Amino acid sequence: MPASTPGWPATTAHLTPRWARWAAYTVTLLTVPSGLWRIALGVGIPVGFSGELARLYAAPGWITPYVLGLTVLAEAAALLTLGLVRPWGEVLPRRLPWVGGRRVPTWLAVTLATLGVVALTAIAVPTVALWYGPQNNGDPDAPHGLAGFLMTAAYAPQLAWPPLLAMVTVAYYLRRRTAARRPAVADQAASR
Repeated sequence: MPASTPGWPATTAHLTPRWARWAAYTVTLLTVPSGLWRIALGVGIPVGFSGELARLYAAPGWITPYVLGLTVLAEAAALLTLGLVRPWGEVLPRRLPWVGGRRVPTWLAVTLATLGVVALTAIAVPTVALWYGPQNNGDPDAPHGLAGFLMTAAYAPQLAWPPLLAMVTVAYYLRRRTAARRPAVADQAASR
């Protein structure tokens, strides 16, 4: 969205490299396969659990609101990546009460995104390391065969989330820093 879009103050979002835009949009899609898998589990579609785990994860039950909430939370977090490539990541939309129209401090967006990278990495590394451990897919009641493959395939794309978010965060920081240091870039953004 160019900086001259009605209702938006001048931003540098239009200067976002194409690769950063693609990376940000890709992040929003990475959580979809695991979300669909969790929704299937939450609504009672058999996803391969057997024995005690099948009883524990039986739906409807406690698992339903848990997996639905986790799915919404994961997708919402992924969608926040778009703020690093869209105007609302620099200036909050005017329709937001109390904060609408205010500039997003670069340090705040970069800090929150960096914390996201750290948190996602802290979740991903142990998950991958223990994926086939006795408490996870190594459990005899966990999905195996085709069901195990589908579960792994649903979660595997999320491994790309931390590095993609890190790349988009660096691009955001460099773009905003350059605009702050070079008035010509800020003037170009304002004139669009």
